[in-house]
Amino acid sequence: MSSTWRAAGATAVRGLAELMLTTGALLAAFAFYLLVWTNVQTHYAQADHLEEFRAEQRQHPQGRTLEPRTGDGLNVLHIPRLGVDWEWVVVEGVDLETLNDGPGHFPGTALPGKVGNYAVAGHRATHGEPFAALDQLVEGDKVHVEAADGWYTYQVTWSRIIAPTQVDVVAPVPGQPGRRPTARTMTLVTCHPRWGSTERLVVGAQLVERRSPAAGPPDGLEV
Repeated sequence: MSSTWRAAGATAVRGLAELMLTTGALLAAFAFYLLVWTNVQTHYAQADHLEEFRAEQRQHPQGRTLEPRTGDGLNVLHIPRLGVDWEWVVVEGVDLETLNDGPGHFPGTALPGKVGNYAVAGHRATHGEPFAALDQLVEGDKVHVEAADGWYTYQVTWSRIIAPTQVDVVAPVPGQPGRRPTARTMTLVTCHPRWGSTERLVVGAQLVERRSPAAGPPDGLEV
């Protein structure tokens, strides 16, 4: 083999090695962004929303209800099954930018405690992954909603895996579009599997208790 061919081969190998190193660095940076940085961003967004929510509570201890705007902090979810300190501010809206700040309330669905379906979506991976362990909820588990006008406790009644096209789970009567609601329900929606989006994991719950702001949180819940 001539020196020219050897030099060309060495150059090609070096080029391939540099390309692989560059690709590896880019993949590592992308993984860092997804697994670390998005969580940091969501953490700070949640801290801001929670501070605003608590300030509003101090200013209006009896609560007041305002028409929510996209991106507003609406209320706070507490799910003891997912941890004693599990709490997430629910923001208004379910577009991707809004969901990056935390779980999002489907516009047009009921507000907590009202007749109809209070429907919330959340990331299961990245951006704080609020619903990462949503599959751990079982029938009978409690989901507490800390709202401006009091506390609402829902009890899980069902869960299932569905196709992304089954959007009727967020209808006023879940799964029965067009039917007039008479019950006060909640639906939590996230991707399935955790690192995919081919299906949806959906958890349904029924309102079982309401407490006034003055009564404080439900028994056993620390805030």
